[in-house]
Amino acid sequence: MKQAQTINEVIQILDEIIQKSKVEQSNIGLFATLYREVTVRVKEGIQNGSFQNGERMEKLDVIFANRYIKAYYQYQAKEKPSECWGFAFEQAEDFWPIVLQHLLLGINAHINLDLGIASAEVSTIENIEDLKHDFDKINAILSNLVGGVEKCLIKIWPTLTWILKATGKIDNFFIDFSMETARTGAWKFATEFVAVPENEREACTQLRDRRIKEIARLVSNPGYFVSVVFKFIRLFEKGTITQKIIDMQIAEEKNMECLVA
Repeated sequence: MKQAQTINEVIQILDEIIQKSKVEQSNIGLFATLYREVTVRVKEGIQNGSFQNGERMEKLDVIFANRYIKAYYQYQAKEKPSECWGFAFEQAEDFWPIVLQHLLLGINAHINLDLGIASAEVSTIENIEDLKHDFDKINAILSNLVGGVEKCLIKIWPTLTWILKATGKIDNFFIDFSMETARTGAWKFATEFVAVPENEREACTQLRDRRIKEIARLVSNPGYFVSVVFKFIRLFEKGTITQKIIDMQIAEEKNMECLVA
């Protein structure tokens, strides 16, 4: 199964996933496009000294990315990935989830499960606190990119502006799934997981995986009112899946705050 050895190889594999998604009109390419931009920003941060320990950060980034890459290729091979990734990939085949939900499902699996495990793998009980600054930095990069999602939804369907003004419930959905909450939970899990004996880590991972899948279910079905509004939004989303991926790439190249057009 394909795995990366360097951060450049991570970007190359993500490019392959994105290209395959374009050809197959697969929503999987939406999160992959967002994640590629995160990886590029991390690489730039390592190069310009933004992280406290660049060597450790590249190791973390590769381990972190390889969990997503492994899950992706397992799913493509009709094998069983982690439950939260399996759920996210299955939703990518469904018509109804909107762009925002696809992104949040990927973020949920990757931050709430994968990042904590990867952080523990590059640390020991004695030194994991040294990672906190760089851990927060990688989350801040993702958070900044996700910050433009609401504006991007408005570009997909301009009438959403009226809905966001008419009700606070949609905004509450975004707030409830805040990056701050995900980051806090992921760090707590990392500090606990690093202390788990090697022979117990698989069972611990499976337990965490099941919990994160439950969060994914909430993202997929956020209650009657929000779900109805999201279905209405989905009916009027503009562009094919390929076009949405391309628009995301264009937005990133222009360093725009908005991620999806």
